[in-house]
Amino acid sequence: MTALFADLEETLPEGAALFRNRLSLAEQHAILDEVEHVIAEAPLFRPQMPTGPTMINSLTNCGPLGWISDRRGYRYEPTHPATGRPWPPIPQAVLDCANSLTRQAGLGDYAPDACLVNRYEASGKLSLHRDFDEADFKWPIVSFSFGNDAVFLLGGMKRQDPTTTMTLRSGDVLVLGGPSRLRYHGVRRIRPGTSPIEHGVMPEGGRINLTLRRARP
Repeated sequence: MTALFADLEETLPEGAALFRNRLSLAEQHAILDEVEHVIAEAPLFRPQMPTGPTMINSLTNCGPLGWISDRRGYRYEPTHPATGRPWPPIPQAVLDCANSLTRQAGLGDYAPDACLVNRYEASGKLSLHRDFDEADFKWPIVSFSFGNDAVFLLGGMKRQDPTTTMTLRSGDVLVLGGPSRLRYHGVRRIRPGTSPIEHGVMPEGGRINLTLRRARP
């Protein structure tokens, strides 16, 4: 069974929905202004993976909980690892949009308590993975894209399953829930020079991604 939305180029698996151009340029600018405030209060950092190396992308969080990584493992914490302060709140416009789209995707109301802010440089990428650190997988993942195009990979339930390649553009919102909640996914590369907007919070040639999750039951 597949889900196909009117403004999509792709036919996606059940539980996956891609909303093309969901955010206007004005809405994108307004949200990035909010993200700039988030970063000022909770500075970007590059966490260490449990295996030792430092992640290629810098990140921060907003919401009651934030995703972090170090030698102790992947987990959610209520405070920034460097400042010790609570994470700033998730922008209301992001919460409202995410809730509207999960309902439209047939996944019900959404109450995320964590929003990961990932900043990709022009050379940024994200290895194939699945979001597995949350307590209850009934809650979907909602991902907002800003800036340059990302070559996105959507796989299956096993790392070795075939992947589908799609382009995530600025203003797109991707929802993964239901049977697609635990699909492997990643970013193969960023396409510099493709962004329709300019904003000081984004690196030249890079991308900002907001990923909303429900970490606790």
